[in-house]
Amino acid sequence: MSAATAETQTWTAPPPDSRRWTALAFIAIAQLMIALDATIVSIALPSAQSALGASDADRQWVVTAYALAFGGLLLLGGKVADYAGRKRAFLIGLAGFAVASAIGGAAPNFATLVAARALQGAFAALLAPTALSLLAVSFTQPRERATAFAVYGSIAGSGAAIGLLLGGALTQYLAWRWCLYVNIPIAVMAGIGGWLVLPAGSGRAKAALDLPGVVLAAGGMVALVYSSTAGIGLLAVGGLLLALFVFREARTANPLLPLRILTDRNRGGSYITVAMAIAGMFGAFLFLTYYLQVVLQFTPLQAGLAFLPMTIASQAGSWLIASRLMPYVAPRALMAPGAAVAAAGMALLTQLHADSAYLTLVLPAEVLLGLGISCVMVPAFSTATHGIDPREAGVASATVNTAQQIGGSLGTALLNSIAISATAAYAGPRAAALVHGFSVATGWGVVILLVGAIAAAVLINTGRPAPHRV
Repeated sequence: MSAATAETQTWTAPPPDSRRWTALAFIAIAQLMIALDATIVSIALPSAQSALGASDADRQWVVTAYALAFGGLLLLGGKVADYAGRKRAFLIGLAGFAVASAIGGAAPNFATLVAARALQGAFAALLAPTALSLLAVSFTQPRERATAFAVYGSIAGSGAAIGLLLGGALTQYLAWRWCLYVNIPIAVMAGIGGWLVLPAGSGRAKAALDLPGVVLAAGGMVALVYSSTAGIGLLAVGGLLLALFVFREARTANPLLPLRILTDRNRGGSYITVAMAIAGMFGAFLFLTYYLQVVLQFTPLQAGLAFLPMTIASQAGSWLIASRLMPYVAPRALMAPGAAVAAAGMALLTQLHADSAYLTLVLPAEVLLGLGISCVMVPAFSTATHGIDPREAGVASATVNTAQQIGGSLGTALLNSIAISATAAYAGPRAAALVHGFSVATGWGVVILLVGAIAAAVLINTGRPAPHRV
């Protein structure tokens, strides 16, 4: 018997909980809050910077602090969810995120805002893998699983765009602080619902926490994300720390991340594909945000509305394509073409010019990106957590979330650095130079997305789901 087969036979799925669909609604609300916060503050950043007197060099920390805390602590968050119980971890994550949002909204100075964003990221690192693991163990039948992961995947694929729209509206009509305050009622709603309908769980028997593994994983991922702006030396440090982390996990009795989760080719392929897809999508968000507001002179609200077609396309891809085909086709039959379609959308953005029209170039690119990314994310989340022992569902979910977060953070920073270099080397008007930088960087974004398509096609070999007989 293979190791993979032995792993999947160590447990039997319990009878479905009759409240699982109601629970899905509140899990989706929590996931939407996390997805929104990846971008909702971005459009508000100029106003926050002006109000709190931050420098141009420091302003990026509002985004980076969240990303570093989130990406660096995800594995720990998944482990805590496995040991403490998913319901308890879910409620703690929501409460902490709400408190951090209140602190950030009321921040009297820039340092407090940055600290609050880091605290948001820390609690998101607990909440995100908990939400995904709740889905993984609650929905095991192919049709139901396809629907549940379509909800989750559509939120993951479109939440960032919704955040840009909502952030633009709140900043323009209320104040930038409401981009943080808005999380409080969302967290309260999800918390009350979760308290009432989520199944109680006792968690695992307590074991020694792998503290060296926590330090090595968090330090390695933080160094990896920050290396794109701090230089090659920090990249080497990040690589060394992660190598030591793998060495440590292979030899400790209670690993933070059991390596069998990574060495399964379907999960590993899903992690790589998710990282590449999110890197490309977040790169598109960054460039289009600046293109719309700086080059085309859109207001924050107009820029947010301009992203709406991507959101609609993402929802259509999730519900009309991915969720309908998942019960009948192999995951890579959706993921590889989806990444290729997203690459085609990114390729359109390489044709941007200072006088390009939104309707004839940006809009088609958004539609292709939305459709493609959603067809990647829905089956990827399902495949990355399928067949896992429920006692390790939290850490498996944390790993796919880590791939998503690191992919978005590192990809955005890398593509931004390429864009800045290309802009600086261009001899011409400022607007033309800026758009030239975007075009060069999006070319590399196409390469990233195609790597994701190849990874899905080559590494993921699981077949189509077996038909379920009631």
